Amino acid sequence: MIEDQASSLRKMNQSRLIKVIAVTGGKGGVGKTNITLNTAISMARQGKRVMVLDADLGLANVDVMLGLRVEKNLAHVLSGECTLDEVLVTGPHGIKIAPATSGTQSMAELSPTEHAGLIRAFSELRTPIDVLLVDTAAGISDMVLSFSKASQDIMVVVCDEPTSLTDAYALIKILNREHGVFRFKIVANMVRDAREGQELFSKLSKVTGRFLDVALELVATIPFDENIRRAVRKQTAIVDAYPGSPASVAITRLAKNAASWPIPNQPGGHLEFFIEQLISQKATGTQR
Repeated sequence: MIEDQASSLRKMNQSRLIKVIAVTGGKGGVGKTNITLNTAISMARQGKRVMVLDADLGLANVDVMLGLRVEKNLAHVLSGECTLDEVLVTGPHGIKIAPATSGTQSMAELSPTEHAGLIRAFSELRTPIDVLLVDTAAGISDMVLSFSKASQDIMVVVCDEPTSLTDAYALIKILNREHGVFRFKIVANMVRDAREGQELFSKLSKVTGRFLDVALELVATIPFDENIRRAVRKQTAIVDAYPGSPASVAITRLAKNAASWPIPNQPGGHLEFFIEQLISQKATGTQR
């Protein structure tokens, strides 16, 4: 079945390039989902067609953070009740969100057949998009590693806490040593200023430089901003509620820069590349 899916994907007449970015962090509570959503909205305001995949499949929160009403989610897609296009909900500025379930352990522990069903759902996606942002779960589960490895760019969100740095290093280490990932984009979140963000990046770079063969790039320094908490309480995005706030300005800059990151020509660069990476991982049981 997996081989048939790969064959059908190769036959798809879909020439549009799609940028796929995984947003991860290892530790929970580092602001990963907030950065994902606000980056998506900022990209949409710049004219991009953006989709957010809530890849925390058993503990959904993307739709909750925006106060969106969700009638069906990825569980309904896997059960065959509807297509991926039919569960997409529209958020601010037209972003599309693929909602996960909440409090469903089975969704966090998908079987190979269910993984294949999710992959097939992506292969049948008809909604036109320019950017797919994948908001991964916390931790280093197989699901987190699969989505991260399949993406073209991996943004690792860290904050100035020992556990955040430790967990980020553990994630980078596994992706590097076991799955051959060499490049990571780092977002220093909830820092006092640019200098603290650079120091945080230096701490992580120092330890990875000693033990791993990786290239880290600091792509954003997001300052601590009380307006983020206010926006969350309002179930809105800070870039909309407080566009002139320090965090909004930094995230808007990140979104602008991310939109210009090159899409690799070889291999892939299409949505099919993302899907086929997932397919090859499930077919072989490993990730290259």
